[in-house]
Amino acid sequence: MTHPDTTPKPDDAPSPSDPRRPDATRGLNLFLGFAPWIIFAVVASPSSWGFAALAALITAIGASIPDIRRRSLKILDIAGMLFFAVICTLSLVLDRHALIWLETYAQTLSAGVLAVVALTSLAFMPFTEQYARESVPRAYWGSPLFRHVNRVLTAVWGAVFLVTALLGVLALHTTSGADWLNWIIPIALLVGAVRFTRWYPDQARARAQRSAASAAT
Repeated sequence: MTHPDTTPKPDDAPSPSDPRRPDATRGLNLFLGFAPWIIFAVVASPSSWGFAALAALITAIGASIPDIRRRSLKILDIAGMLFFAVICTLSLVLDRHALIWLETYAQTLSAGVLAVVALTSLAFMPFTEQYARESVPRAYWGSPLFRHVNRVLTAVWGAVFLVTALLGVLALHTTSGADWLNWIIPIALLVGAVRFTRWYPDQARARAQRSAASAAT
């Protein structure tokens, strides 16, 4: 009696019940990586952005400690620590008049930096892939499905951050609807991105399985 080959193959598209499946959201610490940026966005205001940056920096460092110990810092960790360290430094060395621009554009700037980080990572390794690799066996890392899913997820997050930054700029130049532009629409976009991140991998996998079944017939 022969035994089936159970060695995982990069091009396989395992079923949703397979614990080895290349799911970009299983065990994903992506949302923890966003924590410093969320803290900064919520706390920052013309009178508190310096404290918000300090709180975000402390959170970024704390969240990165496991990765620092493993020597596997992620691009989002590095960007967060650098960005908030720069903001904190500026708040200490420059006077208030010189920081008016930063007080005005702090939240928009943070969203813009996130957009640049996300979209730039597409040219190298999509930033979501760094998180997905923590819960996906190495055998799947080269899978076209795994790579495609993470490229799509990263592009979606990059677009959300870019739109959020543009809405922030628009809010500064309008006399009404600032709450919609600064909070309501961006929060709706973030919720949509979270749901898409949880929904899309299974949809992509199911499509790949249908294509494989059709090709086999």
